[in-house]
Amino acid sequence: MISKPDKNKTRQKRHARVRSKISGTAECPRLNVFRSNKNIYAQLIDDVAGVTLASASTVDKDIAGENKTEAAIAVGASIAKKATEKGIKEVVFDRGGYLYHGRVAALAEAARENGLEF
Repeated sequence: MISKPDKNKTRQKRHARVRSKISGTAECPRLNVFRSNKNIYAQLIDDVAGVTLASASTVDKDIAGENKTEAAIAVGASIAKKATEKGIKEVVFDRGGYLYHGRVAALAEAARENGLEF
């Protein structure tokens, strides 16, 4: 019997390929997205210094949505607001190996609408 490939392992392989090509700096950090079954997380990362500049997720008490997509939109708006407060306008989007579809796309579009450029 042939076993199916592990979805998370294939996602991690895709993410490693993407990460080999993109990197964040203090002026233009990497907007990283992680999606679990229940929550979605976004971080602004400076890869040169190895620090997280800002983060937002559905675990935060002030972020909520009717469904997962609306919660992702709220996370995108929150991370964009935190970025503009720190004077960050331009970012590099790291979709984390996920398809640019659904919750990941909703988060990215909300971040764009709230002032981030990528």
